[in-house]
Amino acid sequence: MVRIAKNWVLTASAAVATLVVLVLVLAAVHLLPQLRNPFTTTTTVSSGPALLKSITSLSRYEAASGTFQVVVDLSTHTAFLPSFIAGSQTLFIGDGTVIAYVDFSGLKGSAITVNSARTAVTVRLPAAQLEPAVLNVDQSYVYAEQQGLLNRVATFFDGNPNSQQAVYIAADQKVQTAAKRSGLTTDAERNTRAMLDGMLTSLGFTRITVVFGS
Repeated sequence: MVRIAKNWVLTASAAVATLVVLVLVLAAVHLLPQLRNPFTTTTTVSSGPALLKSITSLSRYEAASGTFQVVVDLSTHTAFLPSFIAGSQTLFIGDGTVIAYVDFSGLKGSAITVNSARTAVTVRLPAAQLEPAVLNVDQSYVYAEQQGLLNRVATFFDGNPNSQQAVYIAADQKVQTAAKRSGLTTDAERNTRAMLDGMLTSLGFTRITVVFGS
């Protein structure tokens, strides 16, 4: 009885071993699906939405800044009266800073396209914009000022705390104009492109195209 049971166990073990060998052989010659480790970890990288979220999380990228020094020559005069009686001339040196940035907050899904192999990506962004100029009060000053007799009298009696407001406004406007003419937005777009190149290269993309809108 014991011998029969033992023979049955040996027969069953041999059959299982034969079956395992047969399965391995068939899998090796691709007659069966490849056997996979059930504990293997598979990583799937999504394309559009995850990448878009990563970029829009930056909200906006302050990509360049420029400091500009301008000269404001502001003159006022009164008709029929010479300038030494009624009039003024102020020579003002204005120092201001302008920041150029690219806004990522409004990007939609169509702003990013990825090829099927996930080797190439195209990012479409709005054109770089300029922040309003910020005048550096500590570095801005009146270089020279002349006032007519009546202007000096008026200033003496009322103090006129806003007497220099006009030159500050004019300097602010000139700094903004200088920034627009300086190509600061071009620098901002170049720096933004370089930043995205580094970011997307680290994600495995080998061909990166960044297009800025008008």
